[in-house]
Amino acid sequence: MRLGKSVAMTAAVCLAATAVATPAFPASIRDKTDKAKAEIPVCSRNLGTVAVREPDNKWWEGLKLDSPEALIKVLVMRSGCFTVLDRGKGFEMMQQERALAAGGALQGGSNVGGGQVKAADYILVPDITSKNDNSGGTNVGGLLGGFMGGFAGAIVSGISISSKTADVTLSLGNVRTSEMQAITEGHGDKTDLGFSLGGGGFGGGAFGGAGVSSYSGTAIGQVIILAYIDAYTKLVTQLGGLSPVAAAAAPQQTVTLSRPGILRQSPSEKGKKVRDLDAGMVLYPTGNSDGVWREVSDEVGNKGWVSNASLSLAK
Repeated sequence: MRLGKSVAMTAAVCLAATAVATPAFPASIRDKTDKAKAEIPVCSRNLGTVAVREPDNKWWEGLKLDSPEALIKVLVMRSGCFTVLDRGKGFEMMQQERALAAGGALQGGSNVGGGQVKAADYILVPDITSKNDNSGGTNVGGLLGGFMGGFAGAIVSGISISSKTADVTLSLGNVRTSEMQAITEGHGDKTDLGFSLGGGGFGGGAFGGAGVSSYSGTAIGQVIILAYIDAYTKLVTQLGGLSPVAAAAAPQQTVTLSRPGILRQSPSEKGKKVRDLDAGMVLYPTGNSDGVWREVSDEVGNKGWVSNASLSLAK
C-alpha cells in the first residue's frame, strides 16, 4: 500500500513524495528509512538549467559502477526541478555537427549554428563524503588505496561494502556568481533495500537503464541510489526560494567602451558631463536603460549614462 505525502516548500516549490509500508524495524530505523526512501521529489516549477559534472576522483570505478553523472541526470529529469544540459560526450558530438555547419558541409536549412546552445545556470556535482572511519579493507577507501594511493582512499571512504552503507554529497554552484547555492549530504544503507522506487524497483523503471543499470544490479549500488535520492531531496528543499530566472537574478554583465566617450548625468547628448571615458574602460551597467542610452558606473563609483553604440560586452 502506498500513501501520498506532500512536502511544502517556500516560493511555491512543492515536492510530491510517497512511501511504502515498512517492515517491522525499530522506530528509529523505520523513521530513517522512510526519509531515505522517499520518492524522487517533483517540483511545481522549473528552477533553471543545470549541467552535471562528475567528480575527479572516479571512486565508482573500483566498484565497477558507471559514473554517478548518469544517475543524477535521471533524478533531475524525473523531478522536473531543472532542465538538464548535456556537457559530456553528447555535447562533443554536437560540437562536431556545429563544426560541419561552420564549414558549409551540412545541407541548407539545417539551422545549426551559433547562438542556439542554452547556458547552464548551475553546475551540479555528485560526490561522496570524505571520511575514513574504516580503512581496514571493508570500505571503498581500503580497496582502492592500494592502487590509487592513500589520498584517494580517504576521499572515497564514504562507502562501506561490508555494512552496505553510503554517504554522499551534492553541491550546486551558480555559474554566473560562483556562489554555492546548496551543499547537501545523503545517506543510504542496507536496511532501506526492502523498498522499491516508483513501483518499478531498482531493476527497472527509473534506474533500469539510461547508463545506471550497474547501480540497480548490486546491493551497494542500490544503497548509493538511496543516498543520492536523500541528498537530492534535501537539496531541492533548500532551493525553495531560488529565483526561477537565474540570468535576471545575477548582476549585469560588465561592458567595455569600444571608443572614447562621455559619461553624462542624463540620457541625452545635452546631459551634463560627469567625466571623459577612455576606450577600453570597463563599466558596470545598473540595469536601467532609456532608448539608446544605458546607465552605468565606473570603477570608482561615478554613475551616469552612455550610448549603447559605444559599448560592447566585456570578454
